[in-house]
Amino acid sequence: MNLNDFFNAREKFKGIVHTTPLDHSKTFSHLAQNDVYLKLENLQKTGSFKVRGSYNKLISLTKEELNKGVVAASAGNHAQGVAYSSQMLGIPCTIVMPKGAPLSKVLATKQYGAKVILEGAVFDEALAYALDYCDSIGGTFIHAFDDEEVIIGQGTVGVEIMEQLPDVDAIVCPVGGGGLIAGVAKAVKESNPNVSVYGVQTLACPSMKQSLLEKRPVMIEATPTMADGIAVKKPGQKTFDIIKEYVDDIVCVDEMEIARTMLMVLERSKLLVEGSGASSLAALLYKKLELKDKKVIAVLSGGNVDVNFIARIIERGLVESGRYAHFSITLKDKPGELQKVLSAITDLNANVQYVNLQHIGKHIYPGFAQLEMSVETKNHDHIEELHKVLKDKGYNVQMDETLFDQYPAGFGTPLEYRV
Repeated sequence: MNLNDFFNAREKFKGIVHTTPLDHSKTFSHLAQNDVYLKLENLQKTGSFKVRGSYNKLISLTKEELNKGVVAASAGNHAQGVAYSSQMLGIPCTIVMPKGAPLSKVLATKQYGAKVILEGAVFDEALAYALDYCDSIGGTFIHAFDDEEVIIGQGTVGVEIMEQLPDVDAIVCPVGGGGLIAGVAKAVKESNPNVSVYGVQTLACPSMKQSLLEKRPVMIEATPTMADGIAVKKPGQKTFDIIKEYVDDIVCVDEMEIARTMLMVLERSKLLVEGSGASSLAALLYKKLELKDKKVIAVLSGGNVDVNFIARIIERGLVESGRYAHFSITLKDKPGELQKVLSAITDLNANVQYVNLQHIGKHIYPGFAQLEMSVETKNHDHIEELHKVLKDKGYNVQMDETLFDQYPAGFGTPLEYRV
């Protein structure tokens, strides 16, 4: 594997794979205290960088191998990358996904023309089935990351970066199995060894970081994470060897740092980015790397995220920034009492989103009613002002703190990102 391999791969899939934009962000540059650029692989075909490696692997196969078809195991981006690449080449493709795979990802994979088999409760069971199935049909198994042709394909991201910003100082990549950062690091370092390349993992699944500490690929115990695209419990041997040689360091971010970054990218850059894709920028915003006043590129590796999950991320962000509040008040069960509360709220220019008035309940006494309200506010000071006014009018206001319990506690202080 050498630099020419990356250039050759890029030439081979012109018209099939996008050259994705490099977007400078004034907001994120200010927050990260660096000159920050975003490599928008979330705008890639199939919504992630995975199509690069998949297509490069498939075009390396013989005609006989292509005719027999390819098989992959994946619950996400790799599935869609292999399915799309197979469709472009007109070859049979089977993707094995766990039975609990999100319906949106199953449908997307089918729409790219793949045969989808749902097998196993977890990914490891789906993988075992996929390997057996592949043997039974004499097909070729397409590994998600630990394959030289896949790594070369992913590394074309690095080739594009060096063309788009030749004087870049550092590149930050998400790391799961290691295919993306291995390819990027080798392509970039062989172009300019002075460019630093950093990896980012989630604290929920720091398999590559732990493997580097133990000097061999190791299996780790992982916890649930919103960055499922980089939740690989054991990295590949090929990717490990390259990363050990070419990558400067790997750092970790936590779930809330990822969630807040997803919201910031959506709000400020108008880009939908999945948890794994947001991890690279999160590392910069939360100062995980000792970089200052440098030209830094964060690779946003993908944008395939369930819209229902995005809704929860947005709600959480609104609560944290003081733009949404939920509370309850006990009222006398008399005409006009609800109107008094609503008038007090509207006088403060808060926007009522939800109202529920309960007359019967375990803690509601005869002659009283329980009022629950959700209100759109400006900031935390606005919420405090609202609380004070209602309290001065004689109401006992109970703020709903459970809104802050959607994720585990201890994730640090929210960023002030409205600059």
